[in-house]
Amino acid sequence: MDSSNASASLTAMRNLPAGRRIELTDSTGHVWTGSIVPSHALSGPRIVSLKLESGYNVGVAVDEATTFREIDDPPSPRRPEPRSPSARAMAVDDAWIALLTTGGTIASRVDYETGGVRPVQDAREILAFYPELESSGSVRVVPVFDRLSENVGPADWLVLAQRVVEAFDGGTRGVVIAHGTDTLGFTAAGLSFLLADLPGPVVLVGAQRSPDRPSSDGPSNLEAAAAVARDRRLGEVVVVMHAGLSDDRFAVHRGTWVRKMHASRRDAFESRNGPPLGTVEGGTVHLLPIVRGPGPGPARVEGPIDERAGLLWFYPGLTPERARGFSEGLRGIVVAGTGLGHVRSDLIDWIRSRTQAGVVVAMTTQCLEGGTDPFVYATGRALVDAGVLYLDDLLPETAYAKLVWALGRATAPADVRALLAQDRAGEFLRRHRPEAEV
Repeated sequence: MDSSNASASLTAMRNLPAGRRIELTDSTGHVWTGSIVPSHALSGPRIVSLKLESGYNVGVAVDEATTFREIDDPPSPRRPEPRSPSARAMAVDDAWIALLTTGGTIASRVDYETGGVRPVQDAREILAFYPELESSGSVRVVPVFDRLSENVGPADWLVLAQRVVEAFDGGTRGVVIAHGTDTLGFTAAGLSFLLADLPGPVVLVGAQRSPDRPSSDGPSNLEAAAAVARDRRLGEVVVVMHAGLSDDRFAVHRGTWVRKMHASRRDAFESRNGPPLGTVEGGTVHLLPIVRGPGPGPARVEGPIDERAGLLWFYPGLTPERARGFSEGLRGIVVAGTGLGHVRSDLIDWIRSRTQAGVVVAMTTQCLEGGTDPFVYATGRALVDAGVLYLDDLLPETAYAKLVWALGRATAPADVRALLAQDRAGEFLRRHRPEAEV
């Protein structure tokens, strides 16, 4: 086949309807069997995309030696049918939990018409796609958002907190929030500060692998999260994700301790500066004594919030001029400093000018273990003298979420500092507490 024939063959394949099964033989003699997937911007000019029977997508280069044939007997698509809640689920309805969906990988599925991934459409479709969720009681799905997690911000934390309270007011045993993983730690921390007197668990969960991959972790993560949401020993915000490479072991992380540590592994999330609160293995929830138990209820939102907060990551090239531009219009700033909580000495005058103007400046560390300490080096003592509040071992994202909450709760800088220094959601693990410095 010459180049014109190769072009004709590629055109013929690309003109086939999405989902049409073909058998393609490439120039090496390798045979690929799969369904046509629409081309996208990243496809090369001579690439045809197929979804293999394994569930993976592959791009195959087409040249003059490539041949293909259509397959007339396509298999039945692996698509669950929407259904109503099962009789078993209805029979144990006193154990119902709420599933709030916000978008992200975990709330998506393969569209077998196109071979791509799309958001689920409604509550019935979610329950059909994850039937094991109702093995121990019914699940009531509440779609809240449909967006990537990088588009979820503090105002959305407040909406989610309100939906959580509504679910508890309606009698749920616990709440699961399906969320994209990239900013899941920020949302978990934000909800930890916004929600009070929780009578049950609030469990955030995500997925690292999209549903078109055989190794998708969405179903198993959701089942583990549902088991934690039904546990009557918990009354705090937690994150449940894979623990290690095992298929059936999951970690329960406190919402103020957790960070995404890997871009793609299923066990990407880890607790920092403290152990996970527990594990889920074989459907059984194991919890440490350090968990926070249910509150007296009713659950409530302790808002409002104030988004005039910033998180400034110190780096060697950060100048006072750049920092000044960043801080324009802010009431509070969390600085992620180096080591024990340091910045370049020529930034101290800028920080002093901010605190004297009534801006709250708090210090955390970029390090993943340990905490801040202003009294080891001269720079730390100078920063305290300039009005910086050191926040011990808080993760920068946790400190930022707490600042957003504290600014909404108080007007005077001294009152904001006092709120930041108090242990509200078990966020401070170390024996030392920053309130002594306020």
